[in-house]
Amino acid sequence: MKNAETPVVKVVLYGAMSSLGSALMVEMLRRQHEVIAILDDLTALAARPGLRTKTGDLFEAERVKQSVAGSSAVICLLDAPGLPYNSEHVEKNIVPGPVEQVLAADALIDGMQAAGIARLFLVGDFDVLDDPDTFDPLQRHAAEEIREALQSSALKWTLVNAPRGVPGLTIEHFSQVGSTLEPSLTEPLERLRRTATGIADELHLNLHIGEHVSFVATDG
Repeated sequence: MKNAETPVVKVVLYGAMSSLGSALMVEMLRRQHEVIAILDDLTALAARPGLRTKTGDLFEAERVKQSVAGSSAVICLLDAPGLPYNSEHVEKNIVPGPVEQVLAADALIDGMQAAGIARLFLVGDFDVLDDPDTFDPLQRHAAEEIREALQSSALKWTLVNAPRGVPGLTIEHFSQVGSTLEPSLTEPLERLRRTATGIADELHLNLHIGEHVSFVATDG
């Protein structure tokens, strides 16, 4: 239980509307952290204790700076649909491609450094760094460019391999007890929970700074 002496952990989350985003919100709120979800639509999430929503733009460093100011850490799910950005040329519900992911990472790094926020978890298709010969060259190049930009920054960063998500899973699914879930959801929910728990543990223990990690077994 929190007391007056317990420091408040404030986590900014980009990608809250994805299945992993839902798992992360439940896990962070369970630990009594404050979660600030950066969204285009502030009504997309139902109000609950500890959860706040703010508008933002992941592709503009100045907007990132405003969104992350005063936080303890930032978690960005680069492969999430519905990431917040203002563009007349890109549909809001698509997953950013490799080029867009590099642009987002650059804006995130610049905005966080300007705001004086150091801790970043960047989740994406970084398994290309583990076995580059089996992946798309453009995605590999983007991942390498993002890693190099992070290495040149002052941030305390961790790259996380994105687990396979399941469309339609919401914060309510992860809040339920296991016995009430559909049997077909048990495995994907557990996989996503494991990643969310791993990220929360890394944040608490300050582990794997400047490293690339995976919290789930490779899908067969």
